[in-house]
Amino acid sequence: MTKMRTVDAAVAILAKEGAIEAFGLPGAAINPFYSAMRAHGGIRHTLARHVEGASHMADGYSRAADGNIGICIGTSGPAGTDMITGLYAAWADSIPMLCITGQAPVAKLHKEDFQAVDIESIAKPVTKMAMTILEPGQVPGAFQKAFQLMRSGRPGPVLLDLPFDVQMAEIEFDIDAYEPIAVEKPKASRKQLEKALDMLTAAERPLIVAGGGIINAGASAQLVELAELLNVPVIPTLMGWGTIPDDHVLMAGMVGLQTSHRYGNETMLASDFVIGIGNRWANRHTGGLDTYTAGRKFVHIDIEPTQIGRVFSPDFGIASDAGAALDGLIELARERQAAKSLPDYSAWVAECIARKGSLQRKTHFENVPIKPQRVYEEMNRSFGRDTTYVSTIGLSQIAGAQLLHVFGPRKWINAGQAGPLGWTCPAALGVVRGKPDETVVALSGDYDFQFMIEELAVGAQFNLPYIHVVVNNSYLGLIRQSQRGFNMEQNVSLAFENINSPETNGYGVDHVKVAEGLGCKAIRVEDPSDLPAAFDKAKALMDEFKVPVVVEVILEKITNISMGVEINGVNEFEELAERGEDAPTAIIALLD
Repeated sequence: MTKMRTVDAAVAILAKEGAIEAFGLPGAAINPFYSAMRAHGGIRHTLARHVEGASHMADGYSRAADGNIGICIGTSGPAGTDMITGLYAAWADSIPMLCITGQAPVAKLHKEDFQAVDIESIAKPVTKMAMTILEPGQVPGAFQKAFQLMRSGRPGPVLLDLPFDVQMAEIEFDIDAYEPIAVEKPKASRKQLEKALDMLTAAERPLIVAGGGIINAGASAQLVELAELLNVPVIPTLMGWGTIPDDHVLMAGMVGLQTSHRYGNETMLASDFVIGIGNRWANRHTGGLDTYTAGRKFVHIDIEPTQIGRVFSPDFGIASDAGAALDGLIELARERQAAKSLPDYSAWVAECIARKGSLQRKTHFENVPIKPQRVYEEMNRSFGRDTTYVSTIGLSQIAGAQLLHVFGPRKWINAGQAGPLGWTCPAALGVVRGKPDETVVALSGDYDFQFMIEELAVGAQFNLPYIHVVVNNSYLGLIRQSQRGFNMEQNVSLAFENINSPETNGYGVDHVKVAEGLGCKAIRVEDPSDLPAAFDKAKALMDEFKVPVVVEVILEKITNISMGVEINGVNEFEELAERGEDAPTAIIALLD
């Protein structure tokens, strides 16, 4: 056995577990851990400008590829509390992420020492485990357990808090004898899946709702294979967007109150059976449950048993990893296909395709200032099938989800449930770390962009190139729209006359100057006809300088984006597409 500091053992465990990408900020109480990373040399560290930003970078890295676990590191006290929003975003969307904090020495924890806070208690509600490690000998086991928990069942984040004296203590440890603990995932039985398939094939108009659990399981290919075997349309959730490519004949659109397609909602309302796999029936997907569930039966398959029945009671529930369930359903479907006992759903599929080709929103507006719909039309033209989009919340994200196109898993990366403003920029940097050779395009409104704009400097310092499209209406647009129900517009305008940048014409913050001051490149667009050239220039600048490139688009100040309180009552505030030229980048061309 070898005697070493606990932090040296911990860093060796990180490397053996395959977690080698860290984001954070050093400080006095975590410096021993940083010294261990330096001595080891196998953990790459990206220095953030804010610890919350570091947590979102780690989150984005975890979401970028199957098997990734991002690490966020900070010192004691406020570093840990700054991580809480990041932990919440990861916990809410079932993302594995490891946060490591420094702490005051064990003997000082009850003495109100400088920057000593009970981060274990604070973090517990938004983690799978939060632990202040009080004994040096517990360090290897705590890290071992952390990785098992992050990967087992419904994935999620863990926080480990390391008092300074525990970090410095020596223990006997042999990394060659260390083994990860086996990951635990429930698996549906053949009998359960037979019943689910019996219920599906007894229906006339079935749908598959594909959730983010399919992406977490790395099972998107199986989802497509099952849908094709059964010839059943698929409705991806926002977190499951990309499980089936948007241009696949069986992709029937998204459903919901905001991030949804007109044709998706209509197809859901026309269905008589739904099997949800790896989803959680989020309220912005379902709207009112009476409307959502009326006239149809439900099967729910989820890795977390207590998730089944949480929102509404399905007709049948199965606790299973999404990948295991899909593998079993594929096997059964092949058997029934060979026996020629599968129903013919071609007429139902044709109905869904007809809706997809007719119920479209208009995108081709030539207004100046620019209408946001035109921005997404031009993004569809300019960015290819392999583009990964990153966004979080606001009218920009809602309209983007209604109008952009996604062609594979982990190509729409979104903090779905928590929706923390400011997440987009640091998360995009983490995604670039996880997808270094792919095109990453972030999407923000001006308010989201301003929340953690300082993290652009991280992209400049570490050469993390991506394109950040900022749609600027100088408003808290989503909040302004929601205030319509109160007949008010209160504290939602970001506009002011910028004495240093009169060229902003009353839109306030000069995002171009700020981005350039942080070491990035930036372009401002005020006419929709200039958007294609701006996106081309952004790609060229990104390739040349290897830094983030901001494309700020000046929008009309007031735009109401389609949304409602029921899936059969979404308000369409703008003109709808009537001819093909109204929606020229729609997946299916609208017939004139």
